[in-house]
Amino acid sequence: MLCWGNASFGQLGLGGIDEEVVLEPRKCRFFLNKNVQDVGCGLRHTVFVLDDGTVYTCGCNDLGQLGHEKSRKRPEQVGALDAQNIVAVSCGEAHTLALNDKGQVYAWGFAADGQLGFPGTEEYIRVPRNIKSLSEIQIAQVACGYYHSLALSKGSEVFSWGQNKHGQLGLGYEFKKQTSPQLIKSLLGIPFAQIAAGGAHSFVLTVSGAIFGWGRNKFGQLGLNDDNDRYVPFLLKSLRSQKIVYICCGEDHTAALTKEGGVFTFGAGGYGQLGHNSTGHEINPRKVFELMGSIVTQIACGRQHTSAFVPSTGRIYSFGLGGNGQLGTGSTSNRKSPFPVKGNWLPYSGQIPPDSDAEHYCVKRIFSGGDQSFSHYFSPQDLVPPDDFRYPNASKQIWTVNEGFIQRLLSCSSSGPGRLPVEIANEIDGTFSSAGCLNGSFLAISNDDHYRTSARFSGIDMNAARLLFHKLIQPEHPRISQQVAASLEKNLIPKLTSSFPDYEALRLFVTLPECPLMSDVNNYMTLAIPFATAIVNLEKNPLKVLENWWSLLEPPLFLKVVELYKDVVVHLLKLNKMGIPPSEQRIFNCCLHTALRVLEILHRVNEKGGQIIQYDKFYIHELQDLIDIRNDYCTWLHEQSYGMLTEMPVTICTYPFVFDAQAKTTLLQTDAYYQMQYLDLSIPV
Repeated sequence: MLCWGNASFGQLGLGGIDEEVVLEPRKCRFFLNKNVQDVGCGLRHTVFVLDDGTVYTCGCNDLGQLGHEKSRKRPEQVGALDAQNIVAVSCGEAHTLALNDKGQVYAWGFAADGQLGFPGTEEYIRVPRNIKSLSEIQIAQVACGYYHSLALSKGSEVFSWGQNKHGQLGLGYEFKKQTSPQLIKSLLGIPFAQIAAGGAHSFVLTVSGAIFGWGRNKFGQLGLNDDNDRYVPFLLKSLRSQKIVYICCGEDHTAALTKEGGVFTFGAGGYGQLGHNSTGHEINPRKVFELMGSIVTQIACGRQHTSAFVPSTGRIYSFGLGGNGQLGTGSTSNRKSPFPVKGNWLPYSGQIPPDSDAEHYCVKRIFSGGDQSFSHYFSPQDLVPPDDFRYPNASKQIWTVNEGFIQRLLSCSSSGPGRLPVEIANEIDGTFSSAGCLNGSFLAISNDDHYRTSARFSGIDMNAARLLFHKLIQPEHPRISQQVAASLEKNLIPKLTSSFPDYEALRLFVTLPECPLMSDVNNYMTLAIPFATAIVNLEKNPLKVLENWWSLLEPPLFLKVVELYKDVVVHLLKLNKMGIPPSEQRIFNCCLHTALRVLEILHRVNEKGGQIIQYDKFYIHELQDLIDIRNDYCTWLHEQSYGMLTEMPVTICTYPFVFDAQAKTTLLQTDAYYQMQYLDLSIPV
């Protein structure tokens, strides 16, 4: 581990050195022969996680932020976490969150603003404690602002707690500080890839590169073209088309990494931390021009500085405030544009110059925070490829339906009779109960097409959806099918709302009909019809987006949705013919009306789309046998004249596109008969 920057409180872990600042990368001997998994940097303290899950801290301990009793200039293990396998950490100004491999969160340090997530009134807590209110939720990521905290669950839910002076919790104006984690309901249904927090601002990044930000915006750090604070999440529209894959925050500035390896920065620029060769603030994202031409794969923000790693040269570049040596350039000067960090850097698999006696370093990962910076490195003799933030760590992502997920489920299901293992059942339930997880599944990943998601393009790979659903739902694995059906019925479909926060939250409306469970007649009442109700209840704008996406489906896929709801209508009409008790007539009418309304929407899409499928594919040939067309027409005429009464049956004549030639003939004959009757009645005697 190499470290540089402010050492005045021992936060670099170098032991009892005389210097208050370290101007260029220096070896932290404590970490020789140890592999570092994660580093969290507070303002005056640092937390290290090793790959064996142990946690070490060093630096200031005035507010209990080290998780043990004393200040330390050398890293010391946090004994209270001995029994835990910690996989990630994040630090605020003086508090820390640690995440274990079971998705549980531990917190310690400064507590006065509620940032630890414990409902007590203690000013600080010296020993790590489990956040009990999150213990039933599997957390994938944690992030700390100065005085607030964020967590992302495996089910793609975002929680926030702590200070809310600038709206950094994203819960609205009316919320003051929160001492326990609160679900940000306005973000439900969106599939998230990452959370990030600055001094008093917050971000979430979706799997398809959309960014939502909220909180303090005095310097434009939300990138929304103004300097007004936001109390609820706002979409950063200007970066939507840029394929953003990673985001990080300083005290009042933000940096974003693209799939192509470009860097955008915005917010406070007073020390040059935006890298635009100026000290101006930027209220809109702006590309760091001097990094163009280099592919950047890692970025990290300190309080008022930024670091970027370029693997082709093996070099780290830094810019911004340098007064505490945090740029690693060998001086305390600020830098307004990217400047190489001092060191004998080698790219992965690079050759050591033949005439060199100096030690060389191959970067594994960079970390920054506060006024300190770190680089986990390997020597050229025992090389490990550097991390690439453009390809997220699967263990830190939300649950999704993919090949690996299905193989895992099928192998467990094949292991013998009886119930599914609890862990597997929970993962199935978590995935199929979460709109966010399903919306993050089946994406067009091979060509990055899902980054083009818009009102006209869903970003879905429908072929993948069909194949994966059919692999998962098989007669020989009934326990999986039962669990999926139960989760869809009890949790997912009943919670679908009429309005949606983003295009990405609508994808399941296109993919779910591909699930074989939807077209199983035994699930019409529990799945297909409630799903149809959710479609019919959509507000105007989301429904328009869904119609756009449907219109772009391949004809066989579009036909599949049409056939599903034709089959539902036939099933309901057969039930009616067999006799429905009067007490259930209203429910029946409602179900039939809903299924026909979905067919009507699909028919409208088909007409507007210039006939995706032949118009006769909407015909329900069984109508002649299932309803009395003359009687239906009579009732329909009555509706037209007097309006529909609440107890009246649904008239199929309201949906004429389902009538085939034979049914239309009957309809015309009936109409002619009624016309004659009407004329006869009008002749005076």
